[in-house]
Amino acid sequence: MSLVAHELRLLLRQRLTLIALALLGLLTIAALGAGMMEVGRQRAAIAAIPAAQAEDIGAIAAWIDKDKNAGQAAYYSFHPTWDPPAPLAFAALGMRDVAPYMLRVRSLGLEAQIYDGDTFNPELALPGRFDFAFVLVFLAPLFVIALFHDLVSSEREAGRERALEALAKGGRALWRRRTLLRLALLWLMLALPFTVAAAIEGVAAPVIILLLFVIAAYLLFWIGLAALVARLRLSSVANAATLAATWLILVLILPTLANVAINQAVPVNQGAEIALAHREIVHAAWETPREETMRRFYANHPQYADSAPLGIKFHYKWYLAFHQNGDESVAEQVRAYRHGLETRDAAGRALGWVLPSVGVQALLTRLANTDLAAQIAYQDRIRAFHKRLRTFYYGYLFYDRPFGKADFDEAPKFEDLPQR
Repeated sequence: MSLVAHELRLLLRQRLTLIALALLGLLTIAALGAGMMEVGRQRAAIAAIPAAQAEDIGAIAAWIDKDKNAGQAAYYSFHPTWDPPAPLAFAALGMRDVAPYMLRVRSLGLEAQIYDGDTFNPELALPGRFDFAFVLVFLAPLFVIALFHDLVSSEREAGRERALEALAKGGRALWRRRTLLRLALLWLMLALPFTVAAAIEGVAAPVIILLLFVIAAYLLFWIGLAALVARLRLSSVANAATLAATWLILVLILPTLANVAINQAVPVNQGAEIALAHREIVHAAWETPREETMRRFYANHPQYADSAPLGIKFHYKWYLAFHQNGDESVAEQVRAYRHGLETRDAAGRALGWVLPSVGVQALLTRLANTDLAAQIAYQDRIRAFHKRLRTFYYGYLFYDRPFGKADFDEAPKFEDLPQR
């Protein structure tokens, strides 16, 4: 134990070491704080939904109650959906930084509403926001390089290597002590702030323990690379340059090239193209004979086929019917888009078995429920809710039932669906 204490004193006398450890600790705390603030902001926005929704629906209900028109209620009523952040989301914001976590929907065509703002391929967002995952994956290796590039070479350049090798507890035992000491200090700068933040956010203990092992394993990978470079017996400057080039290749260049290759191998159109296609189909329906629209709708929804024929006046059941037809027309595009995203995501996760930086980031976003799978699951909950909305309003529209103020209370609510 006295040898470890002695090594610790020697290590902490090095100004570069102190600065590096302090900087890593500050960056970790800053990243965790930023993540917790962002998640807190999202939770506050979600918590404000009920009051805003009650005010909005109250104003619409007072107006609809005059004519009791179910079609107008369906058209003007927006219904909120939301995806609450998981406890670990603060550590890896993932797609919550680039994809909506709240969406207000109407009982009109859903696909245009989901994809209207999708103008990018979110699964390819590389570094993302400054959060704990960013610090661990992108920055922590640089601190490993700073503390390990001259672990042996500095002693050789100072002419002390042979003397240290000849000590009773020198040689490999000495390098192991110094390596483990540096590893422990780096791990503490990452693990201690993370554990405190995770406990505050209510992350389950097994998840915290798993991630503490992941932090250690990722640091050990980079320490192993530093040890391999040290065996080349280069100068300290050459070691640093070699490790920095390795970091650049493994953390930035190869993941970027791999993403480009995945894009080329699995072409995926933009989600906005689905919204545009849906909008064109809906606009074209105004020029399509109404009987043809209704025949198509009843073919897929025979339970409403006994509805009274359309008159010469505008009727909202026709309007909602061609919006439903629009959703069904782009269903194949939606399936292809989703399949393409899932294929790309699977390829990216497979890449994580080769590139630790990709694997650690993928693991963090999966545990935090901030990856593509979580976003798709949220969209599935929106679709299930929207189906209940349509069924609710169709019961009034296709049988000409009056829709009054009290009927708004009977409308489906998103909170009735399981959130995760």
